[in-house]
Amino acid sequence: MDHNPIPLSVPNLSLDIMENIKETIETGWVSTGGRFITEFEEKTAKYVGVKRAVSCQSGTAGLHLALKVLGIEPEDEVIVPTVTFIAAVNPVKYMGAEPIFMDCDDTLDMDMNKLEEFLENECDYIDGKVINKKSKRQIKAIVIVHVFGNPADMEKLMRIKEKYNLKVIEDSTEALGSYYLEGKYKGKYCGTIGDIGVYSFNANKIITTGGGGMVVSNNQELLDKAAYLAVQAKTDPLYFVHDEIGYNYRMTNIQAAFGTDQIDRLESFIETKIRNYNLYKKAIENIEGLMLLPFREDTRSNHWFYSVIVDKDKYGIDRDELLRKLNNDNIQTRPLWSLIHKQKPYLNNQSYKIEKAEFYEKNLINLPCSSNLSKEEVGVVVEKLK
Repeated sequence: MDHNPIPLSVPNLSLDIMENIKETIETGWVSTGGRFITEFEEKTAKYVGVKRAVSCQSGTAGLHLALKVLGIEPEDEVIVPTVTFIAAVNPVKYMGAEPIFMDCDDTLDMDMNKLEEFLENECDYIDGKVINKKSKRQIKAIVIVHVFGNPADMEKLMRIKEKYNLKVIEDSTEALGSYYLEGKYKGKYCGTIGDIGVYSFNANKIITTGGGGMVVSNNQELLDKAAYLAVQAKTDPLYFVHDEIGYNYRMTNIQAAFGTDQIDRLESFIETKIRNYNLYKKAIENIEGLMLLPFREDTRSNHWFYSVIVDKDKYGIDRDELLRKLNNDNIQTRPLWSLIHKQKPYLNNQSYKIEKAEFYEKNLINLPCSSNLSKEEVGVVVEKLK
């Protein structure tokens, strides 16, 4: 090995952050109160073009709050993708509801044609409610994930939402900074189109606060409710009156002190991501048997993760062998997540015509894509791929 280890996706932090951290220590505001929380919420809201954002402990906590405020109840059903990180689906179970799994299309996002087909053929629409013919339960919502920062077809999804009176939760945990360039939602950011959207600031995300998440919506009432539930549903702070079961889902001031610095640098991170993606693209076009998945043309994606499809017959080795070789060579790569409908907790859940997802699960590999990845490091990865 003639190079330093190249990680898959790591934070891009600057020591400028130390001023903020120092302030949290000096003032004693290190926990779930403090000026950086407000500042980070305001900056995020302004960046994605909504009136308000509510910070929370993680993207998963945000999704849990989203389902809760949208009125998902035990025994309800929620349509989810099978191609996603499991955190997009687990909160459905926290609510006592059941997920129904959908296939992906070639963008890796949910297949809208199959979604429509499922609602049309496998469900009854009675008095404004979607009833699943098979389970006789009500389907109330769809969780759409913008996989790897590639914006989903929200125009089609929102038409389906209106037609069937469903709620839409945008899991934009991987898609902060992605927006639409044309069509009905031109200029709109992922996370701001459905009923409610959620971002994540986990360490592998495009900006990080170590952990942490953010909930956004154009519906003020939903956000008020989410903010209230995140602070243990405290109605009277002086006398500790709580009118509902709440959660300890607040972001800390220390996390926000990272976030408020990171979000100022988000656009430069995306620039680097796009530059490196294009470097990979140019090189991989000349390697037979490898194909770099495109991002949607009618969007400005944040290019969070880069995905390569390995064609064993043309390339000579299969995806798994390539995965082993690169990781042994200290180039951190990973496969697509194992499909959620095949994971142990979800084996008994309904899934609908899942085909494409199986192909991608078997043949996809994610390449190093950190926003501090150098051109030289891209070169090293490409050499190994050759």
